[in-house]
Amino acid sequence: MTITIYGIKNCDTMKKARQWLDANGISYSFHDYKAEGIDLPHLDRWVKELGWETVLNRAGTTFRKLEEADKSDLDAAKAIALMQAQPSMIKRPILDLGDGRLLAGFKPETYAAAFR
Repeated sequence: MTITIYGIKNCDTMKKARQWLDANGISYSFHDYKAEGIDLPHLDRWVKELGWETVLNRAGTTFRKLEEADKSDLDAAKAIALMQAQPSMIKRPILDLGDGRLLAGFKPETYAAAFR
């Protein structure tokens, strides 16, 4: 089972999540979607399983700086297009547990429950 954590290298939440994984002896690969991008199949799966409302980071600066027209009438297709164009708008981290389960964001108790 290959665990992959998706996010941005310098994000504070990402650092906390990676520290938690390291401290708990969990090996993983890291995919920096700001540097490496993210493909449509990943975004489609994440949105299908977690919902676009969860995957799209509307609290971040990148989203807040968008034109009002880009922020209005959001749906899954429009959210995916925005995230693919600007991966900084993707919630961080997205953790793929390698067994079909995904986690969005970081809460130590959620990670602990997922790895029991």
